[in-house]
Amino acid sequence: MAFNLQTFKTRTLTAIVFAAVMMSGLFINNWTFFILFTVIHFGCWIEYFKLVGLIDENYLHINSIQKNGVMLLGWAFMLWMTNHAYKIGSLELHGIGWLLMLVLAVILLSTEIVFKKRLNVKSIGYSLLGLVYISLSWGLMIDLRNQGMAFKGEYLMFDFGKWLPCIIIFSIWINDTMAYIVGSFIGKTPLSKISPKKTWEGTIGGIILSVAIISLVQYFLDKRFDIHIFIIALISAVAGTFGDLLESKIKRLANVKDSGNFMPGHGGFLDRFDSLLLATPFVWLYVHLFS
Repeated sequence: MAFNLQTFKTRTLTAIVFAAVMMSGLFINNWTFFILFTVIHFGCWIEYFKLVGLIDENYLHINSIQKNGVMLLGWAFMLWMTNHAYKIGSLELHGIGWLLMLVLAVILLSTEIVFKKRLNVKSIGYSLLGLVYISLSWGLMIDLRNQGMAFKGEYLMFDFGKWLPCIIIFSIWINDTMAYIVGSFIGKTPLSKISPKKTWEGTIGGIILSVAIISLVQYFLDKRFDIHIFIIALISAVAGTFGDLLESKIKRLANVKDSGNFMPGHGGFLDRFDSLLLATPFVWLYVHLFS
């Protein structure tokens, strides 16, 4: 493929703006973190509706109450997962989220039964899959931000609550970059028919280098090796690779190249966060069960 200077400039500028927005949301405070993932949540849902509609045309015809209601139900779950870390005065977002989930669940079921006289099992199934695929992951990401705050005091060099989500994200970014570089030089064995450009050599090399870099940076900052961060980086890189393949499969079923175009030259929300969507639940399980 011939080098296109204009395309390169567009992709570079978009990547810089994206990185700046992500870093601001991740590092300023817990509110910018929540706002960042709220935007990502709704962006992913909009693209999910489009992709599923291309796979099954009937899903395009669900009414606006169902479409907006299921997105808000997912966001209410995110509010609920803030636990007691987010307050407006004496009002906790946690309680608002729980109440909103109950109200929306009743509205959605009533709409489906009263107005349609019967349950559309297939459409409900697609919506439930979206809640698991998108809203569950971002709700657990919010919880990881709060759970990580409980580690504060053990780590003298940094606030682990702020860095726990970053470890997942940076592991995935480094893995993607290193997998591309290693695969470009020595990649020969295709990883999957779903994504023909990925190779086993690149995938394994990306995972090893990602875990090594994250572990070295952690050792440099904290002056000791931490097995939990090593494992979190490993889980993120491995699960993130499968997350990328899963979204590629969905796009192939929908017969599209990109999930959206909110980032010129880089695709949509699902294209950018597919790895994180799958990595987050696995890291959350590890943190709650073992660390």
